[in-house]
Amino acid sequence: MLADPPRVPASLLAVAAIFSVQFGNAFVGSLFESVGPLGAAALRLGFAAVILIVLVRPRVREWSARTWLGVVLLGIGMGGMNVFIYLAIAEIPLGLAVTIELMGPLAVAAAGIRRAVDAAWVLLALGGILLLGLDDTGTVTLRGALLAGVAAAFWALYILASARLSSRVRGIDGLVASVAVAAVVIVPLGAGQALQGVRQDPGLLGAFAVLALMTSVIAYGLEFLALKRMSARVFGVLSSLGPAVAALAGLAVLHQQLDARQLLAILLVVAASAGVVASSRRTV
Repeated sequence: MLADPPRVPASLLAVAAIFSVQFGNAFVGSLFESVGPLGAAALRLGFAAVILIVLVRPRVREWSARTWLGVVLLGIGMGGMNVFIYLAIAEIPLGLAVTIELMGPLAVAAAGIRRAVDAAWVLLALGGILLLGLDDTGTVTLRGALLAGVAAAFWALYILASARLSSRVRGIDGLVASVAVAAVVIVPLGAGQALQGVRQDPGLLGAFAVLALMTSVIAYGLEFLALKRMSARVFGVLSSLGPAVAALAGLAVLHQQLDARQLLAILLVVAASAGVVASSRRTV
């Protein structure tokens, strides 16, 4: 999908993917007033599915029923993750929503912990989340936090389903098919809001086509190239930067300012996520 740039360090590719996703999400959030969170999810996933299918042309004819079950589960995880994080972003700042959402992959990475240090990382992350709950500015609403929590659960499903599917399907064919499944599930839910917004401003089609490239095609391509040249553990540590980048994107694009307590909460969750992955004895 993308030519492998040998002179670019794999770590920079991974970080670039994070910036692409989080700034893309911020730009999507700036369009909620026009199409709503569900409409935004429908347009983004719809365009992403079409673009990826055209570019990759996944070979699906020989897939077994078990493989298709994995594709469907991955698609549901992807669709739920996208919808609920957008619903959360409509309620609370982007950086805080992504911080809570990171509990999904953190839970997967920490599953089956047997060492005190692993438990300490989890407690540190929970401390960061609880710190968000002490917010007295009205920035963090219970509804927004719960929506981000549901997104975290779907992200965990996405990780588990992706790990099982990757061993059954070549390249990124399974991922592309799963994006199509996510689009089939989500597009009908947000079609009404999306069509209403597009009727008023047809330029939204072009905007979401670009955002689909930014948050799906480019991001997935950069992640794919990075994982070819680095371990999943290192990639996981770098991915924990997501909340910090999201906070920066929220400030730059959505003009969302966070106070010292919220920034500390993000720092705690980022440190815990990086720690639990870095100290893990097994590849996740």
